[in-house]
Amino acid sequence: MRMPLLCCALLLLATSARATTADELVAKNLAARGGLDKIHAITTLKLEGKLRIGGQFDLAFTSYQKTPDSTRIEATIQGLTQIQAWDGKDAWQISPFQGRRDPERMSGDDAKGLADDASIGGPLVDWKARGSTLAYLGTEDIDGTPAHKLKLTLKNGDVEYVYLDPDHFLTIRTVSQMTVRGTLVKSTTDYGDYERINGVYFPFSSTTSSDGGGDGGGSQQLSVLKASANVPMADSLFAFPAGAGKGAK
Repeated sequence: MRMPLLCCALLLLATSARATTADELVAKNLAARGGLDKIHAITTLKLEGKLRIGGQFDLAFTSYQKTPDSTRIEATIQGLTQIQAWDGKDAWQISPFQGRRDPERMSGDDAKGLADDASIGGPLVDWKARGSTLAYLGTEDIDGTPAHKLKLTLKNGDVEYVYLDPDHFLTIRTVSQMTVRGTLVKSTTDYGDYERINGVYFPFSSTTSSDGGGDGGGSQQLSVLKASANVPMADSLFAFPAGAGKGAK
């Protein structure tokens, strides 16, 4: 028996209007990047490039990441190197630009940004296992692109909005919100120039602007010039240096 034309039209409309789910978008994002297996196969990642701050100062930039959640960031200019590191439990830094050349531990609030960005795969990889919650908020215009908007609430309460390109499902923007010393800090990062590393796509350029936190905000532009995956990295690279003072906690 043939279905009446009106019923056929309503069925097609209902099918096309079926709500996109957060899980479906994450699956498409991971597939577009190369697949979850290839992402998990990268256990260390080293990025080298240039960091431009405020459109005025260019610093040599190197970042190290190691699974499950260790990260170290170095920025060098005029022979001075700022270091920030997180070993999965504690964070520390060396801040020569502020006249502090000895390692010092970072407070829990100050370490939030490092901890949130420590995962090699990014915030959408294994989000359930990390204790995060995820919601799809529909689409939002991002520079003329109707990007899919996901709201990711991390286990520590920080919130990250992830915007996916509707055609390729790669991340084109994130908006992070965290509370640092009682102040809401918001940062927006735009991503581009995706390149493949060991079969996985990573953004090689990003621009971050921030406000709040008492630092006056500002912008940073990162350009990756060299990337290496699965290179040896000792745990001591991320740990607070042995023999250094305890510093603030």
